[in-house]
Amino acid sequence: MKRYKLDGTFYFCPVDLTLSVIGGRWKGIVFWNLRNGPKRYGEMKKALVGINDKMLSQVLKELEKKGVVNRKVHELIPPKVEYSLTEEGEKLLPLMHQMSEWGSKFEVL
Repeated sequence: MKRYKLDGTFYFCPVDLTLSVIGGRWKGIVFWNLRNGPKRYGEMKKALVGINDKMLSQVLKELEKKGVVNRKVHELIPPKVEYSLTEEGEKLLPLMHQMSEWGSKFEVL
């Protein structure tokens, strides 16, 4: 049986591994919000209706730990922090686009 490892965790199914990265209530939505380029925390907070500060911070840390989001601190006063997709994160975009297309079929007019 094949095994897969990401961030110190072993998986027996590559789909399970992928869902550990983008699955859950907010991870996929935060990830999708970064698809068009870097964003600051405040920009994401405004765009993600219903998410609180604690959850957004937690999700960004999880995505960073999984290696799909990069956190860049610009040494300014006040400090400026931007989040963006890593090269590995960019590789997930085709999958996310397909998921978006499939979900769009259920739009309520």
